[in-house]
Amino acid sequence: MRTFHLKRGLQHCPIVNVDKLWSMLPEGVFDKTKAAGNTDNVPVLDVTKLGYFKVLGKGVLPAVPLIVKARYFSLDAEKKIKAAGGACLLTA
Repeated sequence: MRTFHLKRGLQHCPIVNVDKLWSMLPEGVFDKTKAAGNTDNVPVLDVTKLGYFKVLGKGVLPAVPLIVKARYFSLDAEKKIKAAGGACLLTA
């Protein structure tokens, strides 16, 4: 027996890439945020409510700030989000 007390599902961690983040927000939010140009009304995206736990850094993120909430972030994803002017918030 190789695994004592096997609990299935502990490794379950759905992922989403950085290039898909803006498509998860409602239509028109990107254009409104890009046109505003200020950092007062930055949209907040909680990917855990959409069924994803980890944000990976594949793809290109536009230079428009976005606040992303997730359980896990890869280093590349965190760098790209912060370079765009956004923030990464960890949730439990």
